[in-house]
Amino acid sequence: MSHTLGIRQAQKQKTRQALLDAALALLEEQSLSSLGLREVTRAVGVAPTAFYRHFRSTADLGVALVEEALGSLHPMIRTTVTAAESSEERITRAVELIERHVTAYPTHVRFIARERHGGVQPVREAIRDQLSRFADEVKDELAKDREAEGWSEDDLLMLSHLYVDQMLITASLFLESLESSPAERERVALRAARQMRLISIGRHHWLD
Repeated sequence: MSHTLGIRQAQKQKTRQALLDAALALLEEQSLSSLGLREVTRAVGVAPTAFYRHFRSTADLGVALVEEALGSLHPMIRTTVTAAESSEERITRAVELIERHVTAYPTHVRFIARERHGGVQPVREAIRDQLSRFADEVKDELAKDREAEGWSEDDLLMLSHLYVDQMLITASLFLESLESSPAERERVALRAARQMRLISIGRHHWLD
């Protein structure tokens, strides 16, 4: 019996992932607010009623896509911030992480960029919550730096949001340069590093 249940669970998970993948592919050409569940189920080859075994609505599916796109980044960002011995090393690692992620998952990045200010409220809220988590995690690591002495919680959180916002801008720049020459991508990386460095310099003088 347990073997049969295991097979059914694996098949259910496979269908759920197929629905997510199909939706993500369809969202390359449209926004989530215009996506119909029949489009998604037709692309997977299942009946429309099968959709509701996995998601309550297309908005619920969109929230799952947000988790898929951003959820796995939390440990990587914490490692990037924690392992660095200096702000310069932290910036270099952050830019490299963003470039690798955009190159590996461009459809996910495009989805987040489009839906962050899109028309589906639960998805906007899910993206905002993920970004807030990133900022809190970055704040907790920055607070361990000697340079954080004298900083208030609010100011550290403001600084963390600046870094997270800049990382989103950097992701968009790398996304736009995916088909560009290596030289152009290198220019994007240098520009991103300089912009983050400017934030870092401001940090050093905030308490002056």
